Amino acid sequence: MSSSRKQVIKKRKLTLLNDKLKHTSLRMRKSFALIGASALIPSLVAPTIQTKAAEVSVKGQTAQHQNPFLNSIIPAASKIAEKNDLYASVMMAQAILESGWGQSTLAKSPNHNLFGIKGDYQGETVAMDTLEDSGNQNYYQINAEFRKYPSYSESLEDYAALIRGGTNWDPSYYNGAWKSNTQSYQDATQHLTGRYATDTAYATKLNAIIQTHGLTNYDTPSSPSNQTGTKPVTTVPGASYSVKAGDTLYKIANMHGISVVQLMEWNQL
Repeated sequence: MSSSRKQVIKKRKLTLLNDKLKHTSLRMRKSFALIGASALIPSLVAPTIQTKAAEVSVKGQTAQHQNPFLNSIIPAASKIAEKNDLYASVMMAQAILESGWGQSTLAKSPNHNLFGIKGDYQGETVAMDTLEDSGNQNYYQINAEFRKYPSYSESLEDYAALIRGGTNWDPSYYNGAWKSNTQSYQDATQHLTGRYATDTAYATKLNAIIQTHGLTNYDTPSSPSNQTGTKPVTTVPGASYSVKAGDTLYKIANMHGISVVQLMEWNQL
């Protein structure tokens, strides 16, 4: 009897312990579910840690990236940035940050607005909720009209036109982001902070994206006319070419069937 009684007591204790464990487990699952839900927005906005840059070798060829969104904008962004004296790295980092890697409603079809540019594009517009920073990352929500584009290409072109043309009240408003007016892309991102975006941590976020994904690989050097004036440049050993207004390293290299890297090496650029 004594032995049987001890077994019953032991069994009851085990039952109570199991009940407590189940209750604790249920509470933990509920807590994790709440944490997961609250983390949905940041994980969509910045998946930069999940996607690492591919090894890139730029030898006069179009470099590729393993991220599908980046691959969709690299060709146009590189050409548009070079044509407008802008950093392709900064342009693409802004597109990533502003559009959440192309996953935001504003960036998706049929809107294609990668940069959160407000107003209308050829009369096309879309109303969206957005966050503004009143200072020190104190965000508040407003509803605003944003431009609606036929494709990413028009969005990239319009962004370049904005950075080059400035605002209605100040055409030089963004000229501190031009390559010819800066020493590095960090100067450009710093200039855009407080101007392009109210986010006080804007430059820090853009720099992190650029560094993590090796986006400087897509920046073309400044044009020879900016660096050497009208001084001839070597195009092949023993030959030279006189730089003209509007020439770029990419243009000269293609003209003579060589890579940009070779052109830079031969001219010590």
